[in-house]
Amino acid sequence: MIRTNLARRGFLFSAAGIGAGAVLAGCTSNEREPQNQGQAAAAGQGSNAEPGKPVTIGFSAPAADHGWMAAVTINARSMAEQYSDVTLNATEGTNDVNQQIAQVESLINGGVDVLVILPFDGKALTQVGRQAMDQDIPVINVDRVFDTPLAYRTWIGGDNYRMGVNAGNYIAEQLKRRNVNNPVIGEVAGIDSLPLTQERSKGFRDALRRHGFRVGPRVAAEFTPESGERQTANLLQGAQTLHALWNHDDDQGVGVVAAIDASGRDDFLMVGGAGSRNMMELIKADSGPLKATVLYSPSMASSAIALARLLGQSKGLGDLAEHEIPAEVTTYSAVVTKENVDNYMDVGFDS
Repeated sequence: MIRTNLARRGFLFSAAGIGAGAVLAGCTSNEREPQNQGQAAAAGQGSNAEPGKPVTIGFSAPAADHGWMAAVTINARSMAEQYSDVTLNATEGTNDVNQQIAQVESLINGGVDVLVILPFDGKALTQVGRQAMDQDIPVINVDRVFDTPLAYRTWIGGDNYRMGVNAGNYIAEQLKRRNVNNPVIGEVAGIDSLPLTQERSKGFRDALRRHGFRVGPRVAAEFTPESGERQTANLLQGAQTLHALWNHDDDQGVGVVAAIDASGRDDFLMVGGAGSRNMMELIKADSGPLKATVLYSPSMASSAIALARLLGQSKGLGDLAEHEIPAEVTTYSAVVTKENVDNYMDVGFDS
């Protein structure tokens, strides 16, 4: 049963089956059986898939103002629908910190069993997370981490550093395969002031350095198609020679691809970031520079709901020896290429 004041949004994909078992699979392997998502979730959870004690989960996230964030809310709702023993109370997404705090306080006062919170600002929402924990309401903190573990029971999120590492390794391997010496490697970053951008760029630099390469022309966009197109056009104008380009974010990647198309250039390979369905379709078509994308999947919201349900039922992950769910779950930044793209379409999102 679901109780929510969010308007329903149509979507072309489903990450609903990403349950607790799928969290483990994502952390340990890039290979998955080509099976229905619901079947995958049930297989991974074992007896945990059977209905149990009813659990009311409160959910709060920022406004769905771009593809990745919209998918977070869609995935959370879709996952909750898979469980007959889960009631989801979802607040209206907002980028107003004070409003999100008030919404979480309303969920606490409403008597939810577990909270799933992706804060607009982790530091600003830390106190309300602690408030819930102090009232024995366990909190699943998604992606943007609170300032202290006292504000959450479990954190689940992506690995920004390894995103950069895996992008760098893939590009280096492709260039070596093509016998390119002293390559010019470009980077279209996100907002430079954000720690996540800094971590991605550091991972990218570190990986390239291991291969004897370095980052060349670099620009920073703002996670929007408009900024991606503008900044990429600037980069291409200044880089007459370019062998590879990494774009941090597939939402802004819509603009990056548009700028490349407008330039008429096909003299370099491109790698994306996050894993949108749009970019996966381009990778599958293999008709342009885009050859891969590195996952930072919003399917973590699906897994957060599955973990919240287990917390509410005092259960652990069925495939682990420990009796409790982990305190931290870091999803893996798999590299999606033409060879494996069909295995990852289920976690793609619309840019």
